[in-house]
Amino acid sequence: MTNKDNIYKPTEENIAQAAEIIKNGGLVAFPTDTVYGLGANVYDSHAVAGIFKAKERPLFDPLISHIAEIDFLQEYAQTDERVLALAHHFWPGPLTFVLKRKDTNPSIDLACAGLTSMAVRMPNHPVALNLIKKSGVPIVAPSANRFKTVSPTTAQHVYDSLGNRVDMILDGGACRIGVETTIIDLTGKNITILRAGGLAKETLEDFLGEKVLINENSSSHPKAPGQLLKHYAPKLPMRINVEESDVKEDEFFIAFGKVSRHAELNLSPSGNLEEAAANLFAYMREAEKHTNYKGIAMSPIPMAGLGLAINDRIKRASYKE
Repeated sequence: MTNKDNIYKPTEENIAQAAEIIKNGGLVAFPTDTVYGLGANVYDSHAVAGIFKAKERPLFDPLISHIAEIDFLQEYAQTDERVLALAHHFWPGPLTFVLKRKDTNPSIDLACAGLTSMAVRMPNHPVALNLIKKSGVPIVAPSANRFKTVSPTTAQHVYDSLGNRVDMILDGGACRIGVETTIIDLTGKNITILRAGGLAKETLEDFLGEKVLINENSSSHPKAPGQLLKHYAPKLPMRINVEESDVKEDEFFIAFGKVSRHAELNLSPSGNLEEAAANLFAYMREAEKHTNYKGIAMSPIPMAGLGLAINDRIKRASYKE
């Protein structure tokens, strides 16, 4: 056990205990390759309702189911050769599929926000995979933080946001990727990115040998998580695409790449987008603590590779409702 009474080291014994909590309708926060997830048994609608209550998340925002075996996908959702080829190539990893549901099982209606489609992924993290296998059910898990706030990349972030609303937090250290999964819609002929994330659009296109579309429309009734206009927001107002010469004296400056003026934090001094993605949410959380500043200013981020996901997050984080 660590310094907080519901944060535990991910020993075999503690993961087994966490699996029992999942089986019995409780909530467990756990690390993934992207961010920490707040997990419940997808077939237990009361437990899933507990996720929405703990996060203060609206019921129309669907959740992602996490599985540990590709073979299970065909039991859970409608698949074809294209879906299975993508799964075998990219799973486990930071890619979520939106697929047509296999049946109308009412127990998963809440997790799917009543839609005829469902979101599913296989996380590339040993603790997450072990927990899913020991639980014996898909674990539905959005990011383990209060709705619209900055996503958690450490166990401490989870505790700071949710505290004892979670029955158990498994501490697997800092998440490697640091931004949520890329979500692709596979329910139609064309593959469409619903949310940019930890897998670059170019990587998908290279594998598929075809163009992948991007859904630019945000929605008040989304088909997948992370599509709302306002999301991932720090407590301080944030401006994005700010050149260093335009940073105000009362703004906390988060830079990217080489800058000549002082920056409070730099996502990646060398301009590495993978490093920037891994640091993004942790730095936004650090910035919002500095209440002596009136806002946050962030450098422009290139729109390539993981830059697509970073720009998606900061655009939603800075949105003025």
